[in-house]
Amino acid sequence: MQKLLKEIRACTVCEKELLLGPRPIVVASASSKIAIIGQAPGTAVHKSGIPWDDPSGRRLREWMGISDEDFYNENKVAIIPMGFCYPGKGKSGDLPPRPECAPLWHKPLFESITDLKLTLLIGQYAQKYYLDKNMKSTLTVTVQNYEQYLPEFLPLPHPSPRNNIWLKKNEWFEKELVPRLKSIISETLHQ
Repeated sequence: MQKLLKEIRACTVCEKELLLGPRPIVVASASSKIAIIGQAPGTAVHKSGIPWDDPSGRRLREWMGISDEDFYNENKVAIIPMGFCYPGKGKSGDLPPRPECAPLWHKPLFESITDLKLTLLIGQYAQKYYLDKNMKSTLTVTVQNYEQYLPEFLPLPHPSPRNNIWLKKNEWFEKELVPRLKSIISETLHQ
């Protein structure tokens, strides 16, 4: 695992496409119990090198009911984005994750995690990649039907403040799914 992580962190496959240059962000251990597959690091994470080190990360930890200490404990949580480097700015936010990362690195990473119990699929890119034809017509419908993907996957919306409107339109998420998520995370970490 350490050799693989070193290779990923040294990756320059799409260097020419990255305005800020490569800085692959990934955290994992063979004994990680939960994997979080998000989109790609934002500028704050690119600068700090700490995954989910931003308002989105604070909200995600809140949804999970998990301390910073547990969240950043690689033996408990693996953090594996769809794109390992900051992809750059687009017209309405960050660009999509680079398409090279997941096909190149996800399979060897997941083959190296031997104690994985649950994978959180954060946002449409992770859900499309991992749920494929089992994804519903929209992200909202996919998340509403989260029970269908358990125990392997649990799809979630992105916790970005940009999704506040979605959260207001879908109050069921924080009222019903978030308490269930907290319970599942607690049970998984204590197995």
